[in-house]
Amino acid sequence: MTQHDQLSHAKDVLATSFETLSCQLAAPHVLLVSLNRPAVGNAINTQMGRDLLRLWTMLTEDAQDIRCIVLAGTGNRIFCAGGDLKERNGMSRETWQKQHELFERQYWTLTDLPIPVIAAVNGHAYAGGLETVLACDFAYGSEDARFALTEVSIGIMPGAGGTQNLPRAIGERKAKEVILTARPFDAQQALAWGVLNAVFPADKVISQALQTAQRIAENAPLSVKQAKKSIRYGMQMELRTAFRFEVEAYNHLVDTEDRLEGVAAFNEKRKPHFKGR
Repeated sequence: MTQHDQLSHAKDVLATSFETLSCQLAAPHVLLVSLNRPAVGNAINTQMGRDLLRLWTMLTEDAQDIRCIVLAGTGNRIFCAGGDLKERNGMSRETWQKQHELFERQYWTLTDLPIPVIAAVNGHAYAGGLETVLACDFAYGSEDARFALTEVSIGIMPGAGGTQNLPRAIGERKAKEVILTARPFDAQQALAWGVLNAVFPADKVISQALQTAQRIAENAPLSVKQAKKSIRYGMQMELRTAFRFEVEAYNHLVDTEDRLEGVAAFNEKRKPHFKGR
C-alpha cells in the first residue's frame, strides 16, 4: 500500500472535521493528533470534549490502517492547561455535571482505545492536561514542561482518573503529596517518578514520539492490541487470573496470518509484512 493509499484510509477514519483538534498522518500507520486551542493553552472546553470523544470512538470502531497515535498540544509552551475555566465561570451545577459526564466518556474511551497512544508533552500539563497524559499508554516530555493536579486549589478534585492513574504510575504516598498540595513538579521529577518515559528538548519531543510510534506500527498490529489489552486489564487482576487472561489473549494470535508471516520472515531472514489479519 502506498503512502497515498494510507492517507486516503486515514481520511476515511477522520472524515469529520474537528473544531479543536488537528489530525494528520505523520508516518505510515501513525496518526498525530494535536489539541488545537493554543490561544487558551489548549484548554479542554465542551467542544474539545465532543471532538475527542468522537475521534476516540471512531478509532475504536474502525482504526483501519492507523496502528499508533501520538497526542500532542499545538505550540511548544502548553500541552494542555486542563479544563477551560473561563467557559466554566458561572456554569450551573446541571451544566457542569453534563459537561463532566462528556469529559468522563472521552477519557474512558481514550483509556480503552485498542491501539497505543503516546503523549508527546511539548509543554505544561496541568489538571485535566496531566490526566490526559496519564490516560495515554506512556509519555515523552520536554525539558521545560511542568506538571500538576491543581484541582484542590480551586475547590474541586481530580475527576478524570487523576486519583487512580497517578498512584498507579508513581505510588500512593507520592501521589497523595502531589494531589493534596496541588504543587507543580518538573520534567525531571516526572521522569524519575514514572510519569514520563523520557525527556527531550522541546523541539524534539514530537519527533521522538513519532519515531517510537513508527517502531510500534512496524510490529504486528493484532499482537500490539492484544498485548496492550493484557497489560491494561491484567494489571487490575490478582496475578494468577492475570496469567490466565494473558494466555487467552495470546491464544487469539496463534491462527492469524500475521503470526504465520512473522515466523516465515524470521526463517527467511527478511522483514515481515504485517496486515493485521
